[in-house]
Amino acid sequence: MPKTSLISKLERLDRRWVFLLVALAVLLPLFFPLRIPLQISASTQAYHDYIERLPEGSLVLLSSDYDPGSKAELYPMTEATLRHLFRKNLRVVAFSLWPAGPPMLELALRTVLAERGNDKSYGVDYVDLGYKEGREAVIVDIGRSFRDAFPVDYHGTAIDSIPLMNSVRNYSSFPLFVNISVGYPGTKEYVQYAQSRFNITMISGAGAVSVPEFSAYLQSGQLKGMLSGIAGCAEYEQLLQKPALALTFMDAQSVGHLLIVAMIIVGNVIYWAGRRKKQI
Repeated sequence: MPKTSLISKLERLDRRWVFLLVALAVLLPLFFPLRIPLQISASTQAYHDYIERLPEGSLVLLSSDYDPGSKAELYPMTEATLRHLFRKNLRVVAFSLWPAGPPMLELALRTVLAERGNDKSYGVDYVDLGYKEGREAVIVDIGRSFRDAFPVDYHGTAIDSIPLMNSVRNYSSFPLFVNISVGYPGTKEYVQYAQSRFNITMISGAGAVSVPEFSAYLQSGQLKGMLSGIAGCAEYEQLLQKPALALTFMDAQSVGHLLIVAMIIVGNVIYWAGRRKKQI
């Protein structure tokens, strides 16, 4: 009898309690991260390993091509990648083909450098070239001459006066190119217009919506590694042993999904128990 009474109460439960439970399940892990272990995918492992194998002091070209609408998914990739590059003492040349890209790239640079106590020098260890209009034309121009594509940096300083840029000619100056993007222009255009034409080694941080399309580039070897959405970035943070935004987001997503599954099971139990009660 008490069991039947409990089922009756659950059948009449105000749906607002359900909304509250879902809200708590998503919000609490954001403030109290659980650090749920993840299985590392082959594409994430490859992304990590290509950076890890670069000799200290190597030049890396980083293109950050997205806007605030994709920030939640791609900005954590930018931060995690910069952490890895600076940890390996690699020299970074960064730019964007999206008008809204440079402010987020600057934010990521400031955040990561502040974590390190600002131990990297601008113009020696890293350079931000900012935004360049032209899309595919810029992609091709970089392959011919970096100075033609970017005569000045994000702050308006002439490229020739920046020490780091003295050894930069074109894509051939970089043993690795990293593109973090969603939409156009982005990874697809770099593969089509630069990867095979200029023989660049390329890895990508891709929005989840682009992963099915870009998987073909992984299989063909045109991409050597890829972070697949926020899940791929969380795996990358786990490999770096530096939990940050992506792992926190995955905690919230995982707990939310588990709660939804639990509520579906409970809802079905209540439904069938109610039917049985009526038949009796």
